[in-house]
Amino acid sequence: MVPKHIAIIMDGNGRWAKSKGLPRSAGHVKGAANIETIARAMKKRGIKYLTIYAFSTENWIRPKDEVDKLLELLEEYLTKAYKNAEKNKMRLKVIGRRDNLSEKIQKKIEEAEEATSMYDELVLQVAFNYGSRDEIVRATKAISNDVAEGKLNVDDINEETLSSYLDTKDVPDPDLLIRTSGEERLSNYLLWQLAYCEFYFSDVPWPAFSVKNLDEAIEEFNNRNRRYGNV
Repeated sequence: MVPKHIAIIMDGNGRWAKSKGLPRSAGHVKGAANIETIARAMKKRGIKYLTIYAFSTENWIRPKDEVDKLLELLEEYLTKAYKNAEKNKMRLKVIGRRDNLSEKIQKKIEEAEEATSMYDELVLQVAFNYGSRDEIVRATKAISNDVAEGKLNVDDINEETLSSYLDTKDVPDPDLLIRTSGEERLSNYLLWQLAYCEFYFSDVPWPAFSVKNLDEAIEEFNNRNRRYGNV
């Protein structure tokens, strides 16, 4: 048995690079290349959804050269998305804020999402310029506007309503969260969606996280006695 949806916090790119005597940017390049390796392995194992934390709303405070490299990597990945999607029958979605991204990047996101919309063997959600608190605030504002305009009744608002206003509205919540490089916190990632998710923390930095490490995480997931709520 495999999880239907795995979310990953791809941590440790900079530390991996430092351990190799390389600049932090080299870690991000290696980490970006590892996405396709792990995504292909998940597809082979029957995992339907993968959500990766690529760039948070807090990452803008990092050194400018590092931020510029991350934005460059996103552009490169989106450019390659057509070929990767066709090869892997993978649908690409980008979640997070777009209003403060460049028009060039916004256009590439739209083109990549449109070009891959027909594929459904694996859905890859890239959380870029994403923060869960920001997502919930945006959803709350959208709900408030719809109530004010008479499109939504306050008494009809429930958990399903809020979920339908989130960036992840068309995707089921994750079953398993993997965070690499030894950190054990959520870092403002999918706070609503991870309510009943199993957590797996690996000491391996993301650029070195292998298919074997993935299988170990899935095996650990299968060995757990999953419980929901107070059951």
